[in-house]
Amino acid sequence: MGTRLSRIMTRTGDAGTTGLADGSRTNKDDPRIHAIGEVDELNSCLGVLLAESDLPTEVRARLLEIQHDLFDLGGELSLPGRTVIRVEQITQLEEAATALNTGLPRLKEFILPGGIRSAALALLARAVCRRAERAIVRLGHEETVSGEVRRYINRLSDYLFILGRALNQTQGQPDVLWRRNPPPGTPEA
Repeated sequence: MGTRLSRIMTRTGDAGTTGLADGSRTNKDDPRIHAIGEVDELNSCLGVLLAESDLPTEVRARLLEIQHDLFDLGGELSLPGRTVIRVEQITQLEEAATALNTGLPRLKEFILPGGIRSAALALLARAVCRRAERAIVRLGHEETVSGEVRRYINRLSDYLFILGRALNQTQGQPDVLWRRNPPPGTPEA
């Protein structure tokens, strides 16, 4: 990287614009910048999750890979017309999700975010991931977004949901099931 980031405070954004990786400038409220910001927030959420001490080694390694993938994804969003996310990254994510899901009990109800702290943080990251996905889809209505970017962020949402459940299971914490509230006067089933 060399001296690429030698100056952090450039003052170039004071007028409400920001630079893209190709050198062009756009408004800070542009849908592309919004999507990049959502991905950045998601990556930060994963950084907080990685600060937890109870993460299994293989989960920690996968989350670090995902952080790198998200940086690639943000780079692709900041370089209009360039493809960075590869099918292999999506496949690796799918395989990791499938492996985690194999040992989990089948869901019969919706679950609430909760359980142990690391599981709750994974489920929070999933909510942020879904918001990032919505921002990417919205951007795709105005500009070209690769199918790989959309698929990766969608699979990541699934992975984080499964991860939350798996982390709870490793600590003997059952899923926090949604309790459906029946209408007043109706006996519970």
